[in-house]
Amino acid sequence: MTAVAEQTGAWLESFANQRPAAEWLRKVREAGFERFAELGFPTTHDEEWRFTNVARIARTNFQVAQAELTVRVPEGVEEIDPGAAGVDLGRFAAGGNAFAALNTAFLDRVTVLRVPRGAVIEGAIEIGYEVGPDSQAVAGESPAPPSTSPTAVHPRTVILVGANAQCSIVETYKGQGQYFTNAVTEIVAGEGAVVNHYKVQQEDRDAFHVATLAASLGRSANFSTTSISLGGALVRNDVSAVLSEGTEATLNGLYLVNGSQHVDNHTVIDHAKPHGTSHELYKGILDGKASAVFNGRIMVRKDAQKTDSKQTNKNLVLSDEAVIDTKPELQIFADDVRCTHGATIGQLDAEALFYLQSRGIGREDARNLLTYAFAQDIIDRIKIQTLRETLERSLFEKFHERPR
Repeated sequence: MTAVAEQTGAWLESFANQRPAAEWLRKVREAGFERFAELGFPTTHDEEWRFTNVARIARTNFQVAQAELTVRVPEGVEEIDPGAAGVDLGRFAAGGNAFAALNTAFLDRVTVLRVPRGAVIEGAIEIGYEVGPDSQAVAGESPAPPSTSPTAVHPRTVILVGANAQCSIVETYKGQGQYFTNAVTEIVAGEGAVVNHYKVQQEDRDAFHVATLAASLGRSANFSTTSISLGGALVRNDVSAVLSEGTEATLNGLYLVNGSQHVDNHTVIDHAKPHGTSHELYKGILDGKASAVFNGRIMVRKDAQKTDSKQTNKNLVLSDEAVIDTKPELQIFADDVRCTHGATIGQLDAEALFYLQSRGIGREDARNLLTYAFAQDIIDRIKIQTLRETLERSLFEKFHERPR
């Protein structure tokens, strides 16, 4: 039996035992599983996965369940039927992302929200997923899996933002125990829309987290997304944004890992039309034996003249055993553009550390202050005050953890 067939077989029983679904959903699921069976899980021989080994996920016999879902929908936002016209849940099944195809194969409870044309939404759209011992099984009428069984959940979120509408979105992921979150989020922003998106990942230190975020942006839309990765044993974030004419996109990220944690951020900004602008800043803090990956690709297509794009990745390495692999990329097929990228890897400033200690601050506290200041640059860009304050507290706790 080939490795791909062995991996597929482990999921086949769960796939076959899903609860009955409408005909359209059954076809979408089947297309997703067929594509997953063709691809199998990626290996380190795949260029996009060179530094992230998902063998622990591929070899674990997970029991498929549903995450506990909390949705706060402000006035003016509509929750619509996933089967409604204009909602294409099957498009991720056709690509080369095995995890997105697997997510499609196990579509069950799908969150689809629509912001009407011209609406200005006060307050954030909040979507929270949490996995725990009581997460509900989705195979037929089976009872919830016992807490000792590793659980897999496949959250799916679609947010459709009408032309000239404005909204903020907060996604959070939490849980307890050993489990696997495999999430897919799609944001479609119409012409002139303004969308601020935040994703906060605080999974258990024994959990796996793989997420795909795809943003399709209309003409003159303004889109920003901020990814905060604090938890998880193995984390992979794939973020892509396709820009139309005059679109502005901002991708920010902060990842903190210690102990034996691993986080991988892959981003793609696709300038498909002229006069687009993009800004990207990802910052990482690594301690203990942790490892991280940043791969950021900016694509400027042939007709995307007058593109202005800047990408930066900065990493602070606090121990001799932590490892960071960073690879900013530019793929430019137009000739009238302004694009820059860069990456830095460094340690705490010895002079700044000495200065703080000379003022009576202990070495550990001084170290934490400087590390916090490095991260604060991303936190300060968050426009939702309550979220910003919550993350500030989380960072304080994170910096005082003992690596394991």
